Amino acid sequence: MSKPIAVITGASSGIGKEAARELLLQGWQVIALGRDPARCEQAAMELQSACDRPQQLHFIGADLAQMSSVVQAANTIRSLTDRVDVLLNNAGGLTRELTLTDEGNENTFASNHLGHFLLTNELLPLLQKAASNAPAGHTRIVLVSSSAHEHCDGLDWDDLQSQQDFDSNRAYCRVKLANLLHMRELARRLQADGIRVHAMHPGLVNSNFASHADSAMQSYFEANAARGITPAAAADTLIWLASAEEAGLTTGEYFHQRQAIPCSALAQDDDAAAQLWQESERLVERARSHR
Repeated sequence: MSKPIAVITGASSGIGKEAARELLLQGWQVIALGRDPARCEQAAMELQSACDRPQQLHFIGADLAQMSSVVQAANTIRSLTDRVDVLLNNAGGLTRELTLTDEGNENTFASNHLGHFLLTNELLPLLQKAASNAPAGHTRIVLVSSSAHEHCDGLDWDDLQSQQDFDSNRAYCRVKLANLLHMRELARRLQADGIRVHAMHPGLVNSNFASHADSAMQSYFEANAARGITPAAAADTLIWLASAEEAGLTTGEYFHQRQAIPCSALAQDDDAAAQLWQESERLVERARSHR
């Protein structure tokens, strides 16, 4: 059987880069997405040392906040392969001030949720192709969420992207809840295909993640740096969810340190998960109309 193929977003640094490194060492083919061209080039040079054959690693420039860029990335992926075994929706970030993309979406919501929603849908035929030729549980989608989802009081359907009276921390907590609701709806929709869908909380990671956060969040990361973990340690659960046989036995769960953990009651709301799917479809179509 040919080596499995993983698509990893946010792979030019942090958790995503470490996951790419380990999967390459395991012999996987990795298609890595990153927003910053310079960081992608640097990461590609660094990760080549983990490759044991040519063309094992492909880097694609993609801005998950821009739906047009997501579509271009998906087209490039389709030109490289007709199947995807594992999709790791890892990219994320936040901004200290309200920032709208030229497609009209709030940047935190778009880069953490909406871009991954579109990318997953674009790659679904490739995931289904892999699943159709493998045992149930082989093909997987993993979303990186956060315990931050516990610190919000739900999604505001009248202001889903938190554009009114914008607060950076609130927007981030809400979009991490959106990640879990997206995971829940995906797991429901794809169960019959044998595709497993999980989410994970990476923990407090010492990285450049909070470089664009507001002063309050930056202060929090600085004050807690001593108990933070390395990106490689945080990536361990992501790698395990991608590759361990045990992780393919269940679907729709939330993990930390390789253990299934409870998520908030709001993250288990099936009606909210279905509504988020519908709203996400609407926002993607609106973004397409900006072309």
